[in-house]
Amino acid sequence: MPQNASLRSPWFAPPAARAWRCAPAPAEVRRFHASLPGYAPTPLTELPPLAAELGIGRVFVKDESRRLGLPAFKALGASWAVHRVLAERDDDGPVTLVTATDGNHGRAVARTARLLGQRARVLVPRGVHPRAVAAVAAEGAEVTEVPGSYDEAVRRAAEAASAPAAVLVQDTAWPGYERVPGWIVEGYSTLSAEIDEQLAAAGIDGPDLVSVPVGVGSLAQSVVTHHRSRRSGNPPALVAVEPEAAACVLASLTRGAPVSVATGETTMAGLNCGTPSSIAWPFLRDGLDAAVAVRDADSARAAADLAALGVRSGPCGAAALAGLRALLGGEDGAGHRAALGLGPASVAVLLSTEGPDANPYAEP
Repeated sequence: MPQNASLRSPWFAPPAARAWRCAPAPAEVRRFHASLPGYAPTPLTELPPLAAELGIGRVFVKDESRRLGLPAFKALGASWAVHRVLAERDDDGPVTLVTATDGNHGRAVARTARLLGQRARVLVPRGVHPRAVAAVAAEGAEVTEVPGSYDEAVRRAAEAASAPAAVLVQDTAWPGYERVPGWIVEGYSTLSAEIDEQLAAAGIDGPDLVSVPVGVGSLAQSVVTHHRSRRSGNPPALVAVEPEAAACVLASLTRGAPVSVATGETTMAGLNCGTPSSIAWPFLRDGLDAAVAVRDADSARAAADLAALGVRSGPCGAAALAGLRALLGGEDGAGHRAALGLGPASVAVLLSTEGPDANPYAEP
C-alpha cells in the first residue's frame, strides 16, 4: 500500500452490518474467569481530550496492559480454551500444549500450562522481539524460533501437535481445526461483558462505536458476537484496525472472500498475521462496519498520546486509536463519520489490547 493508504483505503461494510445477528457467547465463560486467582476487570478509562479531538461525545479506552498477571488480553482466551481441552480429555496424564505465537498468545498458553502443571511448546516466527521470546521461555515453555512468517509458524505448530500427548491450542482456525479456536474466541467475551458493566456504572447504555485491533480476527469475532447477538438496543458500529504490513482482513473484505497476504515488518508484531481465521471470517464479513490499515508511525504516535493521558499501550493496542483517527480525520472524515453514525454525543470504546511490555519494539 502507499504510505498514506491509512487515510485513503478504509473499507465500509453494507448498512446491513448493524442488523446482522448471531448467537451469543456462553454465559459460563465470565463465571469461569471470575473464579480464577487474581481475576479483576481491567480499567475502562475515559479520555476527554480524545473525544474533543475526534469530535464526539465521549471516548473510553479498555486498558489490557495488565490482565491476569500478563501484559495483554490473551489470557482470557487461553485460560478458557485450556480449561475446556483438559476437561474433555479421557487421559488425566500430563499433556503438552502446543501453539504458534507473535508473543502474547504463546505466553498466555505457557502461563496457563505452568499454573496447571502441564507442559507447553511455543513456536515463534521471525520479527518477534527477543525480550518477548524470552518472556515466553520464562513461563517454562519449550520455545522454537521459526525462520518464517506467522503462518509458517502456525503450520509447524500443527505438525508438532501430532506428537503423543500433545494438543494444539491455536488462536486461529482453518477447515478441520475450529473447535479449540472457537473456545479461545469464547474466552475473549469476558472483555466485552466487563465493558458493558463499566459503561453502565457510568450511566451509559452502551457504546456507539468499538474500535478493535485485528490479527487473524479472533478478538474481533468475539466483539462482533457480543454486539450482534443482542436483539434490542442500538447496535454500535464496529471497526477493525490492522497494520499496513499485514492487512489480511481488509484485503479479504475488499475481495469478498478470505485471502492470504504476504506480511512485512511491523512494530505491531501481535497483529502481523497474513490469513484470517476461518471461523472469524463470516463474523467479520457480515458484522463489521469498517476496516482500516494504519502505518507503524500512526500507531507509535497513538501509543505516545495514550501514555501522555495515563494509559500504557503497546503498538497493537494503540492501533485502535490510530485507526479511528484515520477514519475520522482527513478529507473523507465527514463521510466516514456519517457512515458510522457518529455525532457530537456519540460514545466510542477503543480496545487497547496490550501494554508496552507485551511486545517490545524498536522505536521508529
